[in-house]
Amino acid sequence: MTLGTTHPQQPDQATHHMRPRGSAVSRLSDALLSVLSFAGILCIIAVICAFAFNISLIMFKTGSMSPTIPTGSLAVVQEKPAADVRVGDVTTIDRPGQLPVTHRVTAVEPAATGMYVIRMKGDANDTEDPQAYEVSSVRKVLWSTPGLGYFVAKAQNPTVMAGTTLAMALLVTWAFWPRKRNVS
Repeated sequence: MTLGTTHPQQPDQATHHMRPRGSAVSRLSDALLSVLSFAGILCIIAVICAFAFNISLIMFKTGSMSPTIPTGSLAVVQEKPAADVRVGDVTTIDRPGQLPVTHRVTAVEPAATGMYVIRMKGDANDTEDPQAYEVSSVRKVLWSTPGLGYFVAKAQNPTVMAGTTLAMALLVTWAFWPRKRNVS
């Protein structure tokens, strides 16, 4: 009787290189989670940028800037000092007690210390706004997307927000729910 070393069983070469594939549902759920994770990361980056760069969103409820920016567009705006405004810029100016106005700048003139008088006109309007605006800062339109404002307005509906919150809670619960692992 000879003493020898025992060798662990060698896997069959044909099956060694083939990895078991998950079910189609498993692959689909992994892909969905990856997409949603990426969307979540984008949302976090957007919030950080909004605070860091004074960026916000506005929705166009009228057609005064059509055809450049049609009704229902969503625009990304950035707060800027009025000194940086140039003729031709599309800016949003807040008006006390009224809705903000977003039109194209037609004239900029220095006024009192730190203030500027800005005249504006909507692209679809025949005449300039009746009054000039005396401001120290404005929100400049960086870019806009037609039609996206309608989607955002609908998403602000309390029923839609509740449904979205419930769906996300269920998705997170499902993603972290303990699963049986096949141990072979």
